[in-house]
Amino acid sequence: MSQNQPVGVGILPCVQIRERLPVAAARLDREIMKFKSHIFTFAVAALLLVRALPAGAQQVPGPEDVSDDSTIVYPASYFAEFLPVSVNDMLYRIPGIDLAMGRGRGGSGGSSRGRRGLGSGEGEVLINGQRITGKNTGSRDQLDRISAEQVDYIEIIRGTSEDIEIRGGAQVVNVVLLDVLSTSSTTVEIRSDRSQDGTIDTGGQLSYSGQSGDLNYLLHVEASPRYNASSSSELSYDPDYNLQEIRFEDSVREDLEYQVSANVGYRFDNQVLQLNGLYETRGDSPSYRDRSIHDLVNDRIQLQREDNNSKRYSWEVGGDYERSFAGAGTYRFLFIVNDRDFQFTRNRFDLPDGETRVPDLFLRNLGRDRERIARTSYTFDVAGQQGLEVGVEGAQTIRDSGLRMGLDIPGERSPAYGNLVPVSVDNSESTVEEIRYEGFAVHNWQLNSRMSLESSLLMETSTIEQSGDVFNSRDFQFVKPKVDYRFDITPSLQLRARAEKDVQQLSFSDFSASADYNDDDQNTQAGNPEIRQEQSWRYELNLEMRLPNNLGVVNSQLWYRDLQDVIERVDVSPSPDDLRSARGNIGDGERYGLNLDVSTRLPMLGMPNALLTTGIRLRDSEITDPFLGQKRRQPGSERWSTNVGFRNDMVEQGLTYGMFYSHSSNGGSGRTEIDIIDIEERIEDPFLMAFVEKKAFENFTFRLESRNITEGEYCRKRTRFLGATVDGVVEEIEHYCNSSGMELAFRVSATF
Repeated sequence: MSQNQPVGVGILPCVQIRERLPVAAARLDREIMKFKSHIFTFAVAALLLVRALPAGAQQVPGPEDVSDDSTIVYPASYFAEFLPVSVNDMLYRIPGIDLAMGRGRGGSGGSSRGRRGLGSGEGEVLINGQRITGKNTGSRDQLDRISAEQVDYIEIIRGTSEDIEIRGGAQVVNVVLLDVLSTSSTTVEIRSDRSQDGTIDTGGQLSYSGQSGDLNYLLHVEASPRYNASSSSELSYDPDYNLQEIRFEDSVREDLEYQVSANVGYRFDNQVLQLNGLYETRGDSPSYRDRSIHDLVNDRIQLQREDNNSKRYSWEVGGDYERSFAGAGTYRFLFIVNDRDFQFTRNRFDLPDGETRVPDLFLRNLGRDRERIARTSYTFDVAGQQGLEVGVEGAQTIRDSGLRMGLDIPGERSPAYGNLVPVSVDNSESTVEEIRYEGFAVHNWQLNSRMSLESSLLMETSTIEQSGDVFNSRDFQFVKPKVDYRFDITPSLQLRARAEKDVQQLSFSDFSASADYNDDDQNTQAGNPEIRQEQSWRYELNLEMRLPNNLGVVNSQLWYRDLQDVIERVDVSPSPDDLRSARGNIGDGERYGLNLDVSTRLPMLGMPNALLTTGIRLRDSEITDPFLGQKRRQPGSERWSTNVGFRNDMVEQGLTYGMFYSHSSNGGSGRTEIDIIDIEERIEDPFLMAFVEKKAFENFTFRLESRNITEGEYCRKRTRFLGATVDGVVEEIEHYCNSSGMELAFRVSATF
């Protein structure tokens, strides 16, 4: 038997676990075959498009107007035969809508980690030319709550303009509502979810929207079931791959999220005022874990139980005021105030006789996030086809965090620590506050009827102070230029190029110690008060072709990121005998890739209302590992990923069905995280979901949805070392797999 092949497999009680044992060569072959199949899928889609290009005889419904300035208009009549209920139902029928909304850029190395402030609003959606002023009130969620009956038309704006509140390398989707004196609608949805353990969880939502004269409003109440049940297994080997231990775990999380939101807008005398409010709560959300540990070396079984609980409360208020001065420009003022409290308590017990509970571990994470943001700007024409926006944004962001830990060690026990002995954790009590100001100027220039150029310059200054167990204060200044060029080669073929300096906002959770819920052998993770912002120069080149007769969209994107002060885990050990790591800056690096996307109707297959969307992301990266001192990929930079979506509307039957599939490459350093005492490799199975939807009784919609149909697993291979990873002395090898199984959801919705 090969030394790399696990032994002792015959004693495993689960054949599935045995099949998951790693065989590197076979897994590489499987990944190559999967990649080839995805390339084949993309090639077939492209071939169908080529066949369909001379499609003058194809009767595919198209937008009513394709204007000269590259703005594509879909009137409400375009969607009438699909009997849409909400704005999102309308958007789903537009070829390439995900690209237009910026969702196709997910593989370009962007990150939303630690996003703070309002910024330019890139990737959002406009309603009546206005964006929704909120960070936790997602625009896509809002579109689910607006009745399709209220829509006049939908625009896809492919150019740039000082009149657009959202800027960036992607396009802009503007939903324009009917201008009527009085209208209202009520949407009701009831849903029932079934998890793999047979538990049925119910929820629902109610939305009331309308317009009365110059006043428009949207009220929404929702109860979202978030029950989850999963099973996992972990096999532990010694350095010679002899099986030492097996762990089985069943976990259940009971969770129900309540949300209340309101949006009110009023227009008067060239002025617009919008106010948004949101309140969310999860209250007590208990979770349970039952674990059995089979020690094969000493021939014994240990049982454990975890009774955990989480709570979260949050609210947000936002506003947007705009005033237009006849021939003299537009003034805007936006603000957001939000507050979020959260805590998670972990109680672990040993069960020596299967029933008696002996406390073993207590962890409690406490936190509060607060944010206050104000942004003001003035936009005006400077000359001919040129516009300029100047303004300033200020923000205050505060995070309070605390970590308490109790262990079963000699000492005085405390009820506040789960009847265990309190243990001091370095840098566990912390308050981090940032005061940030950003001045900006954005220049739009319509060079001619086919070319536009947008350039901007942002100057950011901030002060970050940390107090509590650690006291530290630092000042930062950044200059962030950006250039966005667009060229309409033909009315249907557009070239977009962008270059910008980006500064990633820090996540304040990295500043102080936190609990580690993914490693039973390591209870906490250290914080790093000296972490700095990751910076990058971002370059993108897009070529988009809209196919004739509204048949579809083909898009290709080349992107490159020149990284500075990359954030990964770094060594913060207080001594060679106390090895610790935390998120910090490891130096420079680079990321680059190619995105290929096709979104097309399928009239050539006799399905004029079917829409196929497929994409491939090819990417690579390079950083220098701080622990091993060698070049490697950055985690999250898998060689490739792919997705395929399909939906078909059978209009006469009032029936819609579809599916979505996604997968990414496994293996290689793009799936590997190297830490100071271990190395982890992530392995994920493909994801597949499908749905069928039926419209009946005029205004009722019935939807059955199945997620994770293949019951795919998330797996992890962790290699632990005696001492530091760089010394290379292997202590243990763990193979862990977890699955939540297939989930079913049934929804009934109606609009009145």
